[in-house]
Amino acid sequence: MPNFAYTGRRGPEAVRGVLDAASAGAVADALRAEGITVLSVQADAAAGGDGTSSAQDWLNERLKPAIQPVDMLVFTRQLHTLLKSGVPILRALAGLTESATNLRMKDTLQAVRSSLESGIELSRCFAQQSGVFDQFFVAMVRVGEMTGRLDEIFLRLFEHLEFELFMRQQVKSALRYPMFVMIAMAAAIGVINVMVIPAFAGVFKSLGAELPLATRILLATSNFTVQYGWALLLLLGGAIFGLKRWVATEPGRLAWDRFKLKIPVAGKIVLKAELARFARSLALSLRSGLPVEQALTVVAQTCENTHIASKIEGMRAGIERGESLLRAAIASGVFTPVVLQMVAVGEETGSVDELMLEVAQLYGNDVQYELKTLSQQIEPILIVFLGVLVLILALGVFLPIWDLGRVSFKK
Repeated sequence: MPNFAYTGRRGPEAVRGVLDAASAGAVADALRAEGITVLSVQADAAAGGDGTSSAQDWLNERLKPAIQPVDMLVFTRQLHTLLKSGVPILRALAGLTESATNLRMKDTLQAVRSSLESGIELSRCFAQQSGVFDQFFVAMVRVGEMTGRLDEIFLRLFEHLEFELFMRQQVKSALRYPMFVMIAMAAAIGVINVMVIPAFAGVFKSLGAELPLATRILLATSNFTVQYGWALLLLLGGAIFGLKRWVATEPGRLAWDRFKLKIPVAGKIVLKAELARFARSLALSLRSGLPVEQALTVVAQTCENTHIASKIEGMRAGIERGESLLRAAIASGVFTPVVLQMVAVGEETGSVDELMLEVAQLYGNDVQYELKTLSQQIEPILIVFLGVLVLILALGVFLPIWDLGRVSFKK
């Protein structure tokens, strides 16, 4: 019989272990008979066998493709359709597990189904797969369980994930051209410093005359790049590594996200995208029946910008102290007048969720337009930078030749 690893609680004491049983449900029944509250039951591939098979299983697990946003979109849409048609949740999960094309997604759904068979509620089953389903997803499923509207919740989650995927695709599309231009310019500067300027250095040296300042700067830069290029690369790699490590810390991530909001051109796009995400998530949470305080906690977890997320958490604390949603939003200092006006009208009319959807659509369209025109906004900056670079190179390379030709002409 297969082995199943379980975790549970016997009173205040946490227990875990491995049992042989025909199914995860049989393990759960046996544990409940012993007075253990079951938290999770999963097939234990590592139990038994030799070290070689365990290493092979670990390697196979690492080689499985990651779960893509499209996989999550398909899952939520299909699950909504099945539940709306009256298919039981266990049968729906079994069908989706069989039809899943992504191996990691198939294993995840199998684990969710096994936990559900063991008597664990669906939201907790998703919570156990924290690397796949985030806290917003789990909170919305929990609301669906409490209200009996799981099919509607999965439809709203599909719309939410579709919006998130659309935003990411727009950002990638908008940044593709500027990144390509910047990489090409960096490569051109490297080639000029390493190959072109050293070729002119011998010609300049044979002139025997004093070189212009621009030429001396170019020669010094080229010599430094040729001799210490490896040190520059190491320094650049170390700086990138250190920046990533610093951003991975909580203070570093907060400071970095605060800085992103102040970047020219891109900062306003980041802010509008976060406001659109906030408005859509808040509308979805309120429509699903979550109280405002809990809704703000869930919404803060969907924000990719930790600075804005911390401000939303501060709003929740203000509402718990008895403040209105509008006053808490004003105190946060991150919302635009449009959002504040919508919140004010929504509180007065009792339709915050509807107006938040309007805000999400407004800023979503605005972000889409800004991203489409991002290349046009960045293009003048790139042209100016490229023009300055060409001017410096032209002055450094051609001024000595010009001076030599003028002296020769006078003679």
